[in-house]
Amino acid sequence: MLDIVIPVYNEALNIEKCLNELNVKVKVPFKVLVVYDFDEDNTLPVINDIKNGYKFSVSLIKNNIGKGPLNAIKAGLIASNGDAVLVSMADLSDDIKIVDDMYRLVLNGADIVCGSRYMKGGRQIGGPFIKKNLSKIAGLSLCYLAGIPTHDATNSFKMYSRKIIDNIRIESDKGFVLGLEYTVNAFLKGYIIKEIPTVWADREAGESRFKITAWLPSYLKWYFIAMIYGIPKRFINLKKIEKR
Repeated sequence: MLDIVIPVYNEALNIEKCLNELNVKVKVPFKVLVVYDFDEDNTLPVINDIKNGYKFSVSLIKNNIGKGPLNAIKAGLIASNGDAVLVSMADLSDDIKIVDDMYRLVLNGADIVCGSRYMKGGRQIGGPFIKKNLSKIAGLSLCYLAGIPTHDATNSFKMYSRKIIDNIRIESDKGFVLGLEYTVNAFLKGYIIKEIPTVWADREAGESRFKITAWLPSYLKWYFIAMIYGIPKRFINLKKIEKR
């Protein structure tokens, strides 16, 4: 069973379209965990009206860890019990048609499967110029310099095996840095990371919660951890290859 965790913050304009997409495009067995911060969130009445009309179950999970998207995602991961967990947004930006392929990679041994905008076949449509270019520079440099086996370590659209959820503790508490933290930790600890091309498109309705200035220090922390430990690790591996 696949669990899909969707953090929401006043996504009344998007949530029904999001669930409809899942209903049509995802063929593997799954359930949805919608995580919210406060009882007045305008997403809740929409979900209560439509949640019984799908082939999958929809559960509302209140985030009692602390406000913000990262804590909402953590609350969803804690509430999940599937053998794989996908983190996806309600704003229709994620490429839902690749979910089945992501799940197959987990079943075949991958611990993290990254939706990758910056590998061959992937792309990004729209989005703020600074955010878009910072994430691309970070993803490509972490891949080619630190050796992380994905071109898009910062993307939140990732699927995690149960092993990752149960064995790696998340330290961060801000923003959407959880995806980067999991990826860096998993890489340094020897877990298997795979990627699959994805097309990311900026939201058409509602307001983005991405706060680059407030969250940048958390991203930089894990970026530099990856570089400090990843570059020497990659250099040693290259030396071993050259000696063969």
